[in-house]
Order: sequence, then structure tokens, then C-alpha cells
Amino acid sequence: MALARGKFITLEGGEGAGKSTQLRLLADALRAQDIMVVTTREPGGSPGAEAIRTLLVEGAVERWDGVTEALLHFAARRDHLVKTVWPALERGAWVICDRFADSTLAYQGFGHGLDPKVIESLYRVAVGHFAPDLTLVMDLPVEKGLERAGLRGGAEDRYERMGLGFHQRLRQGFLGIAASNPMRCAVIDAAQTPVDVHKMVMATVRARLALP
Repeated sequence: MALARGKFITLEGGEGAGKSTQLRLLADALRAQDIMVVTTREPGGSPGAEAIRTLLVEGAVERWDGVTEALLHFAARRDHLVKTVWPALERGAWVICDRFADSTLAYQGFGHGLDPKVIESLYRVAVGHFAPDLTLVMDLPVEKGLERAGLRGGAEDRYERMGLGFHQRLRQGFLGIAASNPMRCAVIDAAQTPVDVHKMVMATVRARLALP
């Protein structure tokens, strides 16, 4: 008997929203139920996509314009899907991804002002009709998120260094995406403690994906 196709869950949100922590907690909870889980991230998640990631998340803020960024993101996304996500789903694994295409629409569209139609066209070419089964939008005030992100340090801070107005547009962008896609997206209050956020995540996953 063929394996059932796995589920694709994405976590979205602005800088410092706690996506990485919640991804790890969700993956642990699913594995405890004997579900095969693959965790991954964007940009990245495959050797080719990780090479592109460095171009996007490091260096000067003005390194790329919105169009170039979108092209790089979709190039990385295509390689990620082909090499990592789609094979895992075919094996029956649940794939949990830190960011996906909603981030491109939020960052390059709402953040940089790139025409959403351009992003939609790139999506059709690189992704086709494929979409997440569930998207968890981690939401919290911008100032709090940037404060958290600043504590992480490291070289991958190019987007964090963009202006406050940019990050305000990101937050509104993510909330707008969630409102436009209520069947796929759920907004999670990420300002709570990690334990409380995890409880909300698990309640949402159980309700949306029929998890016991």
C-alpha cells in the first residue's frame, strides 16, 4: 500500500517572532506521536538554496532591490522544493518550514513595494499550484520582535537592519495575507511565553489537520 502524502506546515512572521523555537517544539510534539517529521527553512533547506541564502541575509541593506531579492528567493525556493520538500512529502513525512512564499510577498511585496502580480507570476513558474496545508502566522508588536532579534546577534541580520517602517509594513502584510487566506492561515499571538504559544500552535494543528 502506498504511503499517504505528508503535510506541509509553514511558520511565518516578522523578525524575532519565535518561529524557530515553535518549529522545534512542534516537530518534537509530532515525533512523539510517531509522525515522521522533516524540519527545514527558507531561504535555504537544500545545498543550492543555502548558498543563495547567504546572498540574501548577509551584507549591506541596499545590496539588492526588491525585484532581485524576489528572483533570488524563488530560485532558492525551487531548489528547496525539488530537493527537499516534495521528496519528503512523497515519503509520507510532515514537513515543517521556517518561512515560505508568504515571506516573499510580505518582505518584497509589502516591505519593498514590489507589485504582487510579479510575485504571483514567479510563484506560478517556480512553485505551480502547490501550497502549504497550514500556515501559522506568528504575530507580535514590531518593537518587541526587533528587540528579541537583536539579542540573537550573528551575521544574518540584513533584514533586521532595515527601517522601522519596513517592519511595520511587514507585520501588516502578514496579517493581510492571513485575512485573505483564512482556510490556510492561522494567526498566533507570539507575544506570549514560548510554552503558551506552543499550546496555541498545537491546538491549531489539531483542529486544522485532524491531529489527535
